[in-house]
Amino acid sequence: MLIARGLRKRFGERLAVDDLGFEVRRGEVYGLLGPNGAGKTTTILMLCGVLPRDGGHVTIDGLDLDVGAAARARIGFAPQWLGLYLDMTGRENLEFWGRMVGLEGAGLRRAVEDSLAAVGLAERARELAATYSGGMLRRLNLASAILHRPPLLVLDEPTVGVDPQSRNAIFELVERMRGEGTAILYTTHYLEEAERLCDRIGIIDAGRLCAEGTRGALVAGLGVGRRVEVGFEGEGAAAAAVPAVSSLPGVEGASAAGRTLQLATRDGPALLPSLLQALVGAGLAPTRVEVVEPDLQEVFLRLTGKALRD
Repeated sequence: MLIARGLRKRFGERLAVDDLGFEVRRGEVYGLLGPNGAGKTTTILMLCGVLPRDGGHVTIDGLDLDVGAAARARIGFAPQWLGLYLDMTGRENLEFWGRMVGLEGAGLRRAVEDSLAAVGLAERARELAATYSGGMLRRLNLASAILHRPPLLVLDEPTVGVDPQSRNAIFELVERMRGEGTAILYTTHYLEEAERLCDRIGIIDAGRLCAEGTRGALVAGLGVGRRVEVGFEGEGAAAAAVPAVSSLPGVEGASAAGRTLQLATRDGPALLPSLLQALVGAGLAPTRVEVVEPDLQEVFLRLTGKALRD
């Protein structure tokens, strides 16, 4: 549905996006993740035709983004900022944006009602947007992007500052639209959202694509294994346990941090019997043993050296 190749954008001396390319397929959520300043929003603005590119090529549903308005008409864009008028009602906002994408008459009325229902705002449609909570405004912003049922939906940080109820409503809408075949490009600062929603993930840093794939492929590709954490009550117990467990089969590394022993391993639960036997044999009594599965946070830190919110 969306194909981007060789995207480039420079602001003065700073190269914000550098030879970036990826695809978003029909019926999938593609997560674009990166630390602040990585080039995510700049990329999205170029993909939507809002910001001119210095280089690269974009097609939407086989149509060149630079040739006429047909490609842009296939995009629904919900930006980080709220493209809403607070002195208008929820319905009036959607009627305005519906006309901007060419809807009118009965088709416009039906699209407005369907979009209000999709984001759970039908009962508040007659109220001024100024009276809406932050989560409701985010949902109305999303409703404006889906009015014309676009085959490509671009969501830039759609859940920033929203309440749990609104976040869940946004998740359900994204999952429903994916099931209907919509291609969705999704950026977020919340890795748990990417874990839940995204079929494939592209990680960018300094304007370049560092890695791409499913969550499982990213974890496997970087060799990020399980970790076993063992807690102790007494000071020095974790350090004393390091030599007792380092040579166990399946242990790839052992270190102590305060009262916690950390073991790198690919065996996970299978390691626990021999681990506990070695600790008891060394006269050590653990208070906690936990197998920690690898996640996107570990992948992200390994690739960028930064937390997602840095």
